[in-house]
Amino acid sequence: MQTIEAKTTLDINKQEVENITGSEAVLKALLAEGVDTIFGYPGGAIMPIYDALYDYTDRLNHILVRHEQGGIHAAQGYARTSGRPGVVFATSGPGATNLVTGLADAMIDSTPVVCVTGQVFAHLLGTDAFQETDVINITTPVTKWNYQVTDASEIPGVLAKAFYIAKSGRPGPVLIDITKNAQIQQFEYKGYQSCNHIRSYRPRPLIRKEYIEEAARLINAAERPFVIFGQGVILGKAEQEFKAFIEKGGIPSAWTILGLSALPTDHPLNVGMLGMHGNYGPNVLTNECDVLIAVGMRFDDRVTGRLDKYAKQAKVIHLDIDPAEIDKNVKATVPVWGDCKETLPLLSALLEQKVYPQWLQRFHDCTKKEIDTVIHAELNPAEEIMTMGEVIRELNEITGGDAVIVTDVGQHQMVACRYAKFNQSKSNVTSGGLGTMGFALPAAIGAKFGAKDRDVVAIIGDGGFQMTLQELGTVMQSKVDIKIIILNNRYLGMVRQWQQLFNDKRYSFVDIESPDFVALAKSYRIDGRCVSHRHDLKGAMKEMMAHRGAFLLEIMVGKENNVFPMVPQGCGVGEIRLS
Repeated sequence: MQTIEAKTTLDINKQEVENITGSEAVLKALLAEGVDTIFGYPGGAIMPIYDALYDYTDRLNHILVRHEQGGIHAAQGYARTSGRPGVVFATSGPGATNLVTGLADAMIDSTPVVCVTGQVFAHLLGTDAFQETDVINITTPVTKWNYQVTDASEIPGVLAKAFYIAKSGRPGPVLIDITKNAQIQQFEYKGYQSCNHIRSYRPRPLIRKEYIEEAARLINAAERPFVIFGQGVILGKAEQEFKAFIEKGGIPSAWTILGLSALPTDHPLNVGMLGMHGNYGPNVLTNECDVLIAVGMRFDDRVTGRLDKYAKQAKVIHLDIDPAEIDKNVKATVPVWGDCKETLPLLSALLEQKVYPQWLQRFHDCTKKEIDTVIHAELNPAEEIMTMGEVIRELNEITGGDAVIVTDVGQHQMVACRYAKFNQSKSNVTSGGLGTMGFALPAAIGAKFGAKDRDVVAIIGDGGFQMTLQELGTVMQSKVDIKIIILNNRYLGMVRQWQQLFNDKRYSFVDIESPDFVALAKSYRIDGRCVSHRHDLKGAMKEMMAHRGAFLLEIMVGKENNVFPMVPQGCGVGEIRLS
């Protein structure tokens, strides 16, 4: 990728000119950027950086993961709870390619991650040398920026750009590939210069006052306004500005799964979850509002269902920092470009103080219908077999909504997002856009390092857990105090649900056998317990949360329970099914 020119500001800790290696320059850059934790796995092509790291372990905490994919998911978890870029080290060839899934996940979920990969010597590039891959071309579609360094003198400037690009504007992953000769080469180091501007790169689009005014006129004239919000509120650190906006406007508000926790769950204007397994009211009433205000979300297909049946009656106001998202899926009546931390106060200043009691009551009526049809049976089942929902209910009672909850992908993810309670932001960590099974265990490790003073609970299905269970070794060695709940239904549950509903119960290769998870955890010196009966659930959950150190709790739940409501694929949000 071509060089990007940058204007930089001199770091106040600029050192005297000295000769250092490229490897040491990498570590100095990390320290200057405030990095405290690195997730990584050494190998031949990155060995010089690891050799330099030996002398920096008093300032940089390196977590040895068991697989590079685990490393980048851990970095994602760290970024999501700390609000700072996660950092990953990996070697060349398979080490670098093992990052690709995590890069794609971070790209679609706008997670700031900086990956540093080793590469073969520059003179060997293109020769099919041992463990050489063209990591730049491989990762170009799944990174916000990538760059290959072949000369040590480039390292400080390139890493400064990498951190700036990763965390500015709409965040995302970057990858810096450093050849081995550049790692060992000495050069004249003149101090680290942080980056705050790159020519041709505008992370924050210019805010247009006329669009703010037009949006305010539409909202003030609305009779049934509706806000849908996503992770942009969290990434923009705009939780208070968002809360002030909806409270002044009196507007019912619903969230995407990545927007969850931006607004406290029990806020009176929080009307629930959007999308395929979202709440009944937000989905149905999307097609009855007259003004739809989207804040920091991208109208993905799991939220909209069929676009030709989505909110056709509404005027749409779309607030987003990424102009490419506006009009991409849903045509905006008024586009509001910019960081929502800046645009929301401007919009709030022009709003009339309002309430919409009858409109809000429509959401409450839908909630009552959903409680009677779905929620009560899920949280208070009459059957002997436990449900995933009642597990989340017990967790809410114990944590009080103050824990970080990290979910994998599948039925348990949808149930956790539907029923978990959150009091503060940056509490829900999940794989949204890519839907990566195996995400939760390593992401929970990173989440704990990003939020050391908070309880971190990973909720995982029996299928997804087996994709990255080797990271129990990371938990063991680094003594990571996370709580792991495996909701075991002995199926690949979400696929099985679709096969039941849409393929005449032709259960094709979804019946999955699992090891003894508790014995497996104990082999990693992690305490655990398995619960099969409801009367043991509360006590086991209390034991897990009170335990000092990591704990694995396997809970046997109904084998063929389904997640409802559900918007079937190919249907509109108004066609949501309650059963």
